[in-house]
Amino acid sequence: MLRGRRGSRVRALEGGPEEEAPPAAAAVPLALLPSAQQPEATAEQMLLRGIFEIGRGSCDVVLTERALRWRPILPERPAGDPKFDLLHKEEFIELKDVFSVKLKRRCSSKQQSGTLLGITLFICLKKEQNKLKDSTIDLINLSEDHCDLWFRQFKKILAGFSNRPKSLKIFLNPQSHKKEATQIYYEKVEPLLKLAGIKTDVTITEYEGHALSLLKECELQGFDGVVCVGGDGSASEVAHALLLRAQKNAGVETDCLLTPVRAQLPLGVIPAGSTNVLAHSLHGVPHVVTATLHIIMGHIQPVDVCTFSTMGKLLRFGFSAMFGFGGRTLALAEKHRWMSPNQRRDFAVIKALAKLKPEDCEISFLPFKSSQDLQERKAQGSPKSDCSDQWQMIQGQFLNVSIMAIPCLCSVAPRGLAPNTRLNNGSMALIIVRNTSRPEFIKHLKRYASVKNQFSFPFVETYTVEEVKVQRKNNTSGHNPEEKNEPYEIALDNSFPWNVDGDLMEVASDVHVRLHPRLISLYGGGTEEMNDSKVTCNCL
Repeated sequence: MLRGRRGSRVRALEGGPEEEAPPAAAAVPLALLPSAQQPEATAEQMLLRGIFEIGRGSCDVVLTERALRWRPILPERPAGDPKFDLLHKEEFIELKDVFSVKLKRRCSSKQQSGTLLGITLFICLKKEQNKLKDSTIDLINLSEDHCDLWFRQFKKILAGFSNRPKSLKIFLNPQSHKKEATQIYYEKVEPLLKLAGIKTDVTITEYEGHALSLLKECELQGFDGVVCVGGDGSASEVAHALLLRAQKNAGVETDCLLTPVRAQLPLGVIPAGSTNVLAHSLHGVPHVVTATLHIIMGHIQPVDVCTFSTMGKLLRFGFSAMFGFGGRTLALAEKHRWMSPNQRRDFAVIKALAKLKPEDCEISFLPFKSSQDLQERKAQGSPKSDCSDQWQMIQGQFLNVSIMAIPCLCSVAPRGLAPNTRLNNGSMALIIVRNTSRPEFIKHLKRYASVKNQFSFPFVETYTVEEVKVQRKNNTSGHNPEEKNEPYEIALDNSFPWNVDGDLMEVASDVHVRLHPRLISLYGGGTEEMNDSKVTCNCL
């Protein structure tokens, strides 16, 4: 059902009449309509007015620049009938919610074009829990000239939404999650893109890093956006590639990347992986149709991005990272790719908890200063040339450290792994879990799924930061030579794995993480209302 601002309801007809066409409704010239039938005066310019059958009754229909409005055509008001006003209420849809228009015909095996029935509008509906749904409304009229006039006007209006993409480059990872990405794209995504008249060029990636290598050189001039169908690792790879390409096109060196250039094309993320944290944070739900409709409607969301560098050299762009427990869990899961996704995740979590050990690190960070904070410092005469005194440093043994520029919504954290940050508020969340007992650490992890504060433990510290520097000290926990470990487990004990957007990154030296506000645009809706939504992922 479609619902207007006045609480009225509109019947959404999926297929329209199948056997018997309704009687033709004649077009009525606007000048011939009596003044009593004129619609309410508004500031909107009236473009067309005529009669269509909507639902099961004839309606007086008015098309303006922003909306399609109609009222049922009823006989004169019966004396003392209180239901008349209710039946005569105006219905409407806003044209910004329409993403396609087609002429509706009844086709048979002997007819190529079919008998004209009217016009079908395809509409993007907002549902509960941030979901979007496609629906239709039929405007029935058998007059070819009348429908052609309205059809061309609808097409002209839709063409005026310049933010909506007309051509997309698609990267599809067929290995994501349970290898369902190909089926998801061709059964759920492609039909909607075709319906919206969007041209697509699909590349099925064959190996890790394939999209990265292609995006370095492929021609993107004819595309309005890039879409990734896969999990967080795939989406992060494409985002990294788009940003690298932007630096290359602008002639910016990546060795000392202080002010990177914004990505030139927006990125769409279709969730088809085992985690989908990025898509969850964008849309609030792991819903393929919702993600697709955000792309079709051209909903653009600027998003903050982090750079990860070492020794002054860029390692990669990313949205979130964990090391310690989060990094070792991912490293264990990657070593067991032969398992199913759920088995691999459960095994890695149990194994990482069984071998839980702290990392001996020194962490320096620059606290986040909003524009208001900087103005107050300036007003107080604080020096702004030397900012080294703003850096803070903590050291010790840490079980897990999270650095996140997005809220990372997931099932174990309905409010997000980093609930105090947003997609584009110019800051990162630094969450540090100091060394504690295994039972206490597990209590902390379980808190993410409850309404209780997961950070209200004496061994958990949270900071809002702009930059972070991580220096690993000698591993004091060491490796017990009497333990009979597999070779990969010995190597894992001596490594320092990072989980960057669900992708494994192993670095032996210090890591510098810097936030860059609104560096890339992603297709997605508003995020402020998503904090209370229930979404799912397998991030821990």
